Amino acid sequence: MAEPTTIFEDQPIQAEELLGLSPELVAAVAVALDDQHRFEARIQVEPLRAPECADLLQLLRPELRHRLIEYMRPDFDPQILPELEEDIRDEIAEQLGTTSLAHAIARLESDDALELIDTLDDQKQRDILQKIPVELRGMVEEGLTFPEDSAGRLMERQFVAVPAFWSVGETIDFLREADDLPNDFYDIFVVDPRHRAVGTVALSHVLRSKRPVKIQEIMESDIVSVPAMMDQEEVAFLFSQQDLVSAPVVDEANRLIGTITVDDVLDVIQEEAEEDIMRLGGVTSDDLYSAAFVTGRSRFSWLFVNLLTAIAASIVIGLFEGTIEQIVILAVLMPIVASMGGNAGTQTMTVAVRALATKELTPSNAMRVLGKEALVGVYNGTLFAILIGGVAWYWADSWQIGGVMAIAMIVTLVLAAFSGMAIPLVLSRTGIDPAIASSVILTTITDVVAFSAFLGLAAWLLL
Repeated sequence: MAEPTTIFEDQPIQAEELLGLSPELVAAVAVALDDQHRFEARIQVEPLRAPECADLLQLLRPELRHRLIEYMRPDFDPQILPELEEDIRDEIAEQLGTTSLAHAIARLESDDALELIDTLDDQKQRDILQKIPVELRGMVEEGLTFPEDSAGRLMERQFVAVPAFWSVGETIDFLREADDLPNDFYDIFVVDPRHRAVGTVALSHVLRSKRPVKIQEIMESDIVSVPAMMDQEEVAFLFSQQDLVSAPVVDEANRLIGTITVDDVLDVIQEEAEEDIMRLGGVTSDDLYSAAFVTGRSRFSWLFVNLLTAIAASIVIGLFEGTIEQIVILAVLMPIVASMGGNAGTQTMTVAVRALATKELTPSNAMRVLGKEALVGVYNGTLFAILIGGVAWYWADSWQIGGVMAIAMIVTLVLAAFSGMAIPLVLSRTGIDPAIASSVILTTITDVVAFSAFLGLAAWLLL
C-alpha cells in the first residue's frame, strides 16, 4: 500500500487523492447515472478538471457516458475533448452534433482545435470549419497542409513576438492591452523586420527588468528554432537534449510561424512511447476502446505473420522427426532452449529499440554495442548451459543429452543476444521502423536456431 503523502503536517492524504479521481467517485457517479439523478451526477463531476472528466468518461459504460454528456451539455468543458482517446472522442463528437462541437472547438487553442478536426472525416471537417471563427479557421486550414506528426501540426499558432528595439515598458504595455494573445505562454520571441526569430526573452526576465531597458539587452540570442517540417519525435528529442520549455517554429524562409511548448512535447513523448510498446506487441494502435470486431480485424494480420513463423519453426522440427522418435525426451527438453533464446533476444531487442528511439545507439557505437551483447550472450549462455546441462543429465540419466543441451543453450543465447541488437539496427538503416518488425524476425530466428542447434547436435552426437 502506498505511504501517505503529507502536504500539511496535520492533513495526511494518499497520493492518489491528488489526482481527484478515485474508484469511489467513479462508482458514485455510475450509481447516480444509473438512477438518472441528474443533479447528483453533476454535483459529483463539477469539481473535476478536464483530464479527470476525460478519464471518468472513458471508465463509464457507453450508455452511462452518453447520459453524462447530456447532463453536462449546457456547460460542457471543451478542454475535455483533447484528453480523450480517439474512439471515445469520436463517439462524444457524434453525440454533441456539428454545431455544439464547433462551439467547443472554437474555445480551444489552435493546436488542440487542429488535432480534433484532423480526426474527423472530410465532410464533418468542412462542416466544422464553416462554423468556427474565421481566424481560427485559417490557422487550422494552414495546419492541415503540414505532414502528419510534424512540428507544423504540433505548433501553437498564437504566440507573442516583439521587435528588439522595444523597451521592457513598451512590451509590458503591449501584453496588457493586446486582446489576441495566447492564454498561456512562457517566452516572448524577438523578431527582426522580416519576422525572423533573433532571440527570446523569458517572462520572468521582463518582469524583473526596469521599464527603460531595451529588449535586445535582456534577450537570449542563442535560440533553437524548429523547422515546421521536422518530425514530432525529433522535436521531442530536441526538447529533451536542450532542456527547452518552448521553441519557435519557422518556415523554409526562417520566418516565425508558431511555437511549441513543453506540455505538447510531453504528449508526444507519451504517444511515441505507447506506439513503440504497441508495435513491439504486434498491435498497430491502442484499441482498448474499439469495438471487438474492429480490434480482432486489426490484430489478425500480425497474428497471421506469427503463424507463418511458427510454421517455419515446425518445419525445422519435422526435419528431425526420426531423431525425436528414437529419443523421446528431446521433445520434452527442446522447448526450454527455444524459450530461453526468445526471452534473451527480447531483452536485448527492447534495449536496442529504446536506444534507437533516444539516439543513444548510432552507427558510431553500433559495433561496440554488438560486441558487448555477444559477450553478454556468452556469459549467460555459459551459466545456463551449466545449470540446464546438469538438470538434463540428471533427468535423462545421460551425460550426452546434458552436453547437447548445454551446447545448444550457449549457441542459442549468443545468437539471440546478437540478433536482438542487430535486427533493429539493420531495420533502422533500411528505413523500416524496428518497433514494428523486430519481434517477428527475432522470434523466427531464435526458434529456428534453437531447434536446429538442439536437434542437429542430438542427431549428430547421439545417433
